[in-house]
Amino acid sequence: MTTAAIDARRCALALLASLDERQRGLVRGDLADAGLRRWTYLPGDRPGLSMEHLTDAQHTLAVELLRSAHSPEGGDLAFGAVEVERVRRELATGSPPAGDRYWLRVLGDPDGDQPWGWRINGHHLAVHVVVGPAGTTVTPHFIGSEPATVPSGRRILGAEEDLARRLAAGFDPDQRVLGISSGLAPDDILTRADPVADPAVLPTGIGWGQLHPEQQDILGRLVRRYLGRAPAAYALACWRDAEAAGLERIRFAWAGPTTPGEGHYYCVRAPEFLIEYDNTQDGANHAHSVWRHLRDDWGGDLLHDHYARRHPAP
Repeated sequence: MTTAAIDARRCALALLASLDERQRGLVRGDLADAGLRRWTYLPGDRPGLSMEHLTDAQHTLAVELLRSAHSPEGGDLAFGAVEVERVRRELATGSPPAGDRYWLRVLGDPDGDQPWGWRINGHHLAVHVVVGPAGTTVTPHFIGSEPATVPSGRRILGAEEDLARRLAAGFDPDQRVLGISSGLAPDDILTRADPVADPAVLPTGIGWGQLHPEQQDILGRLVRRYLGRAPAAYALACWRDAEAAGLERIRFAWAGPTTPGEGHYYCVRAPEFLIEYDNTQDGANHAHSVWRHLRDDWGGDLLHDHYARRHPAP
């Protein structure tokens, strides 16, 4: 069992042990539930146990569970979305919110020998985790920020924006024809909250091999910024999968002006993953970012291998 899986199990069991019967009824679920793939990053209630009315000790355990599915930097980013949402709600109402409106589900039995998972969903945060003997997956993984720049100047998605802009702004004329898909950015990520992400909806963009070495370095850093949200072993495995498939198959597209402060969008597509980022709403001060793994979303590969071992084809 990986370190990430051990941490997730410990955190989930501690959280479950802290709950009363009513709370456990809300939080428990089945990994095979088809409703797992219905998700959204928009405001509104979700199925599950709300963090809004947890005790301080239970809230701490929920945050530990959230961090267990991430690298230290990824955990800071995920919890940063919660902190920015507090700012948004205070700006809207004039007073600090009483609690965090995010909903937890624990799917399956963390103390058993079968794959299990958990999810946390709310406005601008959606993390979907499956834990199995072979590892842990964390996608679909969505982080948003409204405002993208809070009054203190903090930008939780600043690196995601700045690396991509540096790449797009540095295109030479021939590269711009390929890499700038439109002078106008779409109003949101194109895959939205689709249960199955379709890379065909994304602009084609410019290929890795059509970039200069220093541009390839920027694009590699941008991709690893997203993969690095996950624990190190899984992030490294995802990058090695990209290398094995051929880095020349990675493509990048930008839409909108490259001037800071104006609405913009970009995507990265590869054989096994896609990345999208959009900052167009509220005067380009409202950012959305998503990482989808085309094989591992919803724990697809882990569950496929598990069921194949338990029920081999005749």
